[in-house]
Amino acid sequence: MSESALAAAWASLRARGRTALIPYLTAGHPDRARSLAAIRAAAEHADLVEVGVAFSDPLADGPTIQASSFEALRGGMTLPRTLELVAEARLAVPVIVFSYLNPVLRYGVDRFLRDAAAAGAAGLLLTDLPAGGDPAVEDAVRRSPLDLIRLVAPTTTGPRLRDVAEQAEGFLYLVARLGVTGASASLAEDLPAYISRVRAVSALPLALGFGISTPQQAAAAARLADGVVVGSALVDRLSRAGPTAAGLMLAELRKAIDQVDRSRT
Repeated sequence: MSESALAAAWASLRARGRTALIPYLTAGHPDRARSLAAIRAAAEHADLVEVGVAFSDPLADGPTIQASSFEALRGGMTLPRTLELVAEARLAVPVIVFSYLNPVLRYGVDRFLRDAAAAGAAGLLLTDLPAGGDPAVEDAVRRSPLDLIRLVAPTTTGPRLRDVAEQAEGFLYLVARLGVTGASASLAEDLPAYISRVRAVSALPLALGFGISTPQQAAAAARLADGVVVGSALVDRLSRAGPTAAGLMLAELRKAIDQVDRSRT
């Protein structure tokens, strides 16, 4: 099997000594035109881009991303239109589709995987599908061109952590804190031990997300992980100030991360 787009991207990042900046944006928020502009602006600073599928019951998300999802749905955004948006964006960096399981099941798993790959997606993260939760769906994703990204929580330890790591592809998304998504004032003090625990069982790159909202937090995460994910703070900036401001926020985060990377050389 040929190397996946995500594997190639991470190999390039390692060769350049660069920590990945991974923004999350909800497809169709605040409307289709500004969503497309924001995704393209994000890609100017990002190494990977997560595009979220609007869902009516986003239980894992905090108020900011919930609101963006509801707004996108009111504007007519659907899973098929999300894939159209990804295809139209034509990004030069890999795209990870971030979805709950139900929209994919309703669309049809095999059809979704085929259409997502055709649209240019490189990976899939199913928020509410734990490792082993639906072997048929998981096997279908593994057979597809899309990498199956897994979430790891701070409470995931022992044999369960090994199981999750063994079933993951592309990279592991480490949840920086318990609870739903959303910006936070500070990062957890036990992150170094948490990340060391995951590195001990997986050679995959580790991306740290949930709560990262400032350049200082992005720099702190970059000292520990291979990638830094920013979602709620970026979605909030887009809501309040538009795509250009969202791009400027990512430029600030990129600068902070780059300073950490240069300090290692």
